[in-house]
Amino acid sequence: MDGIDLILNYLSRSSLITFIVLAWLSIYFIMTFGVLFSRYMFLNSWEAKEKSSLEAMLMGAKTVRDDSILKKCSNHSSNENLLQVCKSVAEKNATSGLWMLSMIASTSPFIGLFGTVVSILETFSGLGQSSSASLGIIAPAISEALVATAAGIFVAIPAYSGHLILKRKAYEVMVYIQREVDFILSFREKNKEDIKDV
Repeated sequence: MDGIDLILNYLSRSSLITFIVLAWLSIYFIMTFGVLFSRYMFLNSWEAKEKSSLEAMLMGAKTVRDDSILKKCSNHSSNENLLQVCKSVAEKNATSGLWMLSMIASTSPFIGLFGTVVSILETFSGLGQSSSASLGIIAPAISEALVATAAGIFVAIPAYSGHLILKRKAYEVMVYIQREVDFILSFREKNKEDIKDV
């Protein structure tokens, strides 16, 4: 019960700026996990498709599977440049959403710091108007002001971690796609040599 009383006491003394900062950080926090989970599931599924397509090609399939992103680019008339364009499109799709986590990770500590600075300014302004300014009055006010900074750091940690996790997952997807491109190009080169030998 003391925790709830502490939170209610903090909120009753907070200013509008503190509420805005905490609401902003709450939205960032929800967005972080929304982007992280949705993109991770998407990339995980995509990686499985590309992995199975590559395995099928290594087992003797002449082309990529229908669920591979390279299917449209791997027909007999396509060339290396078209495959590279498709690989670039795949890379863009794999890394979409990373900008949002990067932005949240880099800006949330500053948003929290802004809330802290405003709270400290309000505390000192209130102390300047009162006749008694002891450490017993200043210390709790400053510690309450630091809640916004702590909240900003609390939001930045999962956003930065999620950014790194998704970046690694996107890299793994692109490794499979690059291997498929290399396989397609080497298969075509081998077929050209076989035709010349005949």
